[in-house]
Amino acid sequence: MDGVRLIARYLGPYRRDFLLAVLCVAVETSLEIFIPVLMAYVLDEGIMAGSLRTVLTGGAGMLVCALISLGLGFLYARFSARAAMGLGSRLREAEYAHLQEFSFSNLDDFESSSLVTRLTTDVTVIQNALVSGTRPLVRGPVILVMGLLCAALMSAELAVVFFAVIPVLAVAVFFVVRRVGPLYRVLQGVMDQLNDALQEDLAAIRVIKAYVREGHVAERFAGVNGQLASTATRTFRTAVLNLPIFQATMYTSCVGIMWLGGQMILAGTLTVGTFTGFMSYVLQIVNSLMMISNVFLLLARAVTSVERVGEVLDEKPTIASPRQAVHEVRNGSVSFDHVSFKYASTAEKNVLEDVCLDFAAGSTIGILGGTGSGKSTLVQLIARLYDASSGTVRVGGRDVRDYDLAALRDAVGVVLQKNVLFSGTVRENLAWGDAAASDADMLEACRLACADEFLERIGGLDGDLGQGGAGVSGGQRQRLCIARALLKRPRVLIFDDSTSAVDMATDATIRANLATLKDVTKIVIAQRVASVMDADKIVVLDDGRVHAQGTHEELLASDPIYQEIYESQIGSGISGEVA
Repeated sequence: MDGVRLIARYLGPYRRDFLLAVLCVAVETSLEIFIPVLMAYVLDEGIMAGSLRTVLTGGAGMLVCALISLGLGFLYARFSARAAMGLGSRLREAEYAHLQEFSFSNLDDFESSSLVTRLTTDVTVIQNALVSGTRPLVRGPVILVMGLLCAALMSAELAVVFFAVIPVLAVAVFFVVRRVGPLYRVLQGVMDQLNDALQEDLAAIRVIKAYVREGHVAERFAGVNGQLASTATRTFRTAVLNLPIFQATMYTSCVGIMWLGGQMILAGTLTVGTFTGFMSYVLQIVNSLMMISNVFLLLARAVTSVERVGEVLDEKPTIASPRQAVHEVRNGSVSFDHVSFKYASTAEKNVLEDVCLDFAAGSTIGILGGTGSGKSTLVQLIARLYDASSGTVRVGGRDVRDYDLAALRDAVGVVLQKNVLFSGTVRENLAWGDAAASDADMLEACRLACADEFLERIGGLDGDLGQGGAGVSGGQRQRLCIARALLKRPRVLIFDDSTSAVDMATDATIRANLATLKDVTKIVIAQRVASVMDADKIVVLDDGRVHAQGTHEELLASDPIYQEIYESQIGSGISGEVA
């Protein structure tokens, strides 16, 4: 029932088209059911009685019914196609819009390849089920019920054969559908794996070629592709058992009806016209049963896809704006009050443990620490990309959970560790920071981020960056991402190891330019001591805890971890002499 409610909900304005399609099929089917009655009338009252007028009248009635049925068939195709395509469009839009509301923790629950499959293949399966399944779903039961009723009225003795066969067929369909239903979910899961392999291989194609691993990835893809083929073969091999079971049962019953009907004609208890009309109903009933069995298989796959789409739409965002949200961040002060965090509630150990920090508005903060010490996780809590498991994160003196999400994230600019540019021009990418920014604003942001050095070489603001920014180097990509964040004019600006791909001189220039932004709190995560040594405060993280904090001089004099990092990168000792 949840699946039915989901479809009914997202049909929306296309419900009228769907209902008209159902009405067209019902009327068309009723007319087709009436044709054998006219056929029997023509045979018995016209041909057998030698009445040409009866033959012409009955034949004209049959022709009119057939033409009306043809017209209704065209109308059904129009209405059902419009309803199916509209439903698919609304489902994709709803899924995509709902994905935008997901927090990082929500996205952790779904693989990106699975989300792509749910937005494409699963929706297509639902569309095909609506287009191809509505007609047999309506025609089958109508023809079956009306056909059995009319056949029984013509000859109750012959109709008994059908009433004996139908339970056998129902049991056969039940077992086939019960077996095939779970296989469809497995099939869609393997489709996710295929998309995952494709996505990974295409994204890493340069690395694959650099390491001459084309053969390896081809073998891996062949394995996933072969698994999909074998799963699909097993699924559809079971599904097609439906056809021979039905054919064997129905043709056996047809032979029995013809033998019994022949005996009744010879005995004079059944006319040839009645028997001919009855056999027309036999064929219609056989086709209706075949349609019903096929639509059950079609719906079994569609139900799986509806469930998968429903799982995305039913996922509740773990982070949302409060009802009475604050829409303005007063300043860029940041504080962590006994903050702990873990990515999953079932995790045994916290990623961050009892973190207490205070960053003054407009200050520059450096964060150092080894791999896995929790540096990136710490700053992601500021913009509520994740929520703290315990404790309180404050921005502008207020709990981040009090803010409207859009307002908070507009006030917090984040240049993530993994730099992302989109297909298009430099201007289109920078507009993500401020859609209303003028060319002068964009050029100034590029100057601060030292992106002006290469801007003219790639065609200026209208230069095409290629797919995913493939037309620029790693360092150039980082600088464009910094410029994009600067255009937001945020209260807090976070750099998550965002200058790792630029040279030391450019890094120093960027830091000097950022120092001129007096009203912006700068939080810099870096691997290089040189990138943070001029900061107002440096925080050293170790295994998720604050190991030490202070200025460069204070940490150099007292903290062994900072001393070790400094010595390995800059000096032969802690004296500060450059090697």
